[in-house]
Amino acid sequence: QVQVVESGGGLVQAGGSLRLSCAASGRSFNSYAMGWFRQASGKEREFGAAINRNGLSTSYADSVKGRFTISRDNSKNVGYLQMNSLAPEDTAVYYCAAGFGAIASVSRADYRYWGQGTQVTVSS
Repeated sequence: QVQVVESGGGLVQAGGSLRLSCAASGRSFNSYAMGWFRQASGKEREFGAAINRNGLSTSYADSVKGRFTISRDNSKNVGYLQMNSLAPEDTAVYYCAAGFGAIASVSRADYRYWGQGTQVTVSS
């Protein structure tokens, strides 16, 4: 069984930054591709960013490209989402997901294991 745990959410002013962390356990960490998705109140869960197993390939939604950076440290079994220039429309619950696919997939269906989510609130 794979467990995924996010941390690092909180309240930040517009223009500020946050870094989310994601720890996955249960199998060798470099077996997983990782993705970050987010779900605002009353909206569908949407793709944010993804990174492949070795960290050499990434994907971003247009809405976060240039502001968010996904990374991972396989030696520490942790992944990150650095979020800069945050705006109120970035307010959402952010979910980390792990999957065994070989690519940095944008599709929810490619991620089998999900964390409980961490709230990010951006005030104007």
